[in-house]
Amino acid sequence: GKNCSLLQEMDVIQKQDENCYCYVQNRTIHLQYLWSTLQIKVSSREKFRFEPISEKNNCRNSETVFEFAACAVQILWKPETCTEIFLSIKQYGEDVCFKIQPFKIEPYIVRVKREMLDGKLLFLFVAGIFLFHFANSLSRSAKFFYLSGIILGVLALLVFVLLTLKRFIPRHSTFWILLSGSWMVSLYFIYCFKENIQWLWSEHKNYLLGYFLAVGITSFAICYQHGPLTTELSITLFTWMLQLTAFVLIYFGVTIPQVAYAVIAVSLCSKGLCYPLGAACHIARKMKHHFKSKKLVFKYLTEEEYREQGENETIRALEELRSFCRSPDFPSWIAISKLQAPHRFAAFVLGSPHISPAETKAHDEQYGIGSSFLEEQLFETRAQSEQDEPANSVHEEDEENENEMHTQIPFPYATELL
Repeated sequence: GKNCSLLQEMDVIQKQDENCYCYVQNRTIHLQYLWSTLQIKVSSREKFRFEPISEKNNCRNSETVFEFAACAVQILWKPETCTEIFLSIKQYGEDVCFKIQPFKIEPYIVRVKREMLDGKLLFLFVAGIFLFHFANSLSRSAKFFYLSGIILGVLALLVFVLLTLKRFIPRHSTFWILLSGSWMVSLYFIYCFKENIQWLWSEHKNYLLGYFLAVGITSFAICYQHGPLTTELSITLFTWMLQLTAFVLIYFGVTIPQVAYAVIAVSLCSKGLCYPLGAACHIARKMKHHFKSKKLVFKYLTEEEYREQGENETIRALEELRSFCRSPDFPSWIAISKLQAPHRFAAFVLGSPHISPAETKAHDEQYGIGSSFLEEQLFETRAQSEQDEPANSVHEEDEENENEMHTQIPFPYATELL
């Protein structure tokens, strides 16, 4: 029932008695205040008590779980006395009221100023965008897995311990109930830590550093012993958790909730449009190849190119065979046991020709010039030509009548073949 002093930008108020102060938000939305915050600093030479005042008299009227947790923290959490305190109020957030209770008659100063670009909000927003779009690749990185384990152990120690002891919990329903409760308790402590980080750092710096160091090293050791994620199911769940964390960072990284919802919707659409766009591109390529008439171009080899290509391919294949036989994976003893001439095989592997001089000579005698094979081919060709002569006799007579001046000259069979 006590009236509070309303705070405005650039106010500097000096008082020495107990009083309460309120900052009422401006409901007109301007995009230039997207990452803007209001900084309130209360300082004095003597200690005073800072007590937040909840705007709602009953926490049961809270609309969301986060509002209920914030209301409960404001009622239950009683911070220690201090000589200086900072408040960072988001633009377009809830109205903020607090009470200052000095222990001695000593003046205190309340300063209000606006920071147009808050680096913490911008960092949270950019980190959320980056984490959402690279969640798939980050979930497969071992270094990021260890870093995530350290952050989870420091900020949510109960959740980290429960995940570590999951194998000792037989029933899945019990595990999920305990996990939900651990997350609620961890969120409560995270909120308390965020609201009083400056007081904790100034009064209990050594204990805070000791907690970070001890829990961070222990979390890294447990994650290193467990090893990175290997199964596709665990990687997919980790990816979804990173994307959900990215949405939370985006929401808390801007002062206008409508902008946060729009950015989240655009991010989801851009992620979901990858599959339809990929399918459309694939169908377009298929249709393009279907309707585009391609004429096959055949290139004929000359006799010299054909012979040269055959020699080159034979040499290359023989070298590949030698390399394979020299490799450790080649079953040498099994191959030698099935060979009739293992010495010759060994000489081939070491670089000797695959055809012996005797085989070359026998091939020339059988298939070379003056060989029996060539003679058989010659006689077979001669017999076939004699069978074709009666069929071509009429045509030859017509040619004789047309070319009376032409006389047939008999040629020997060898000359005719040449």
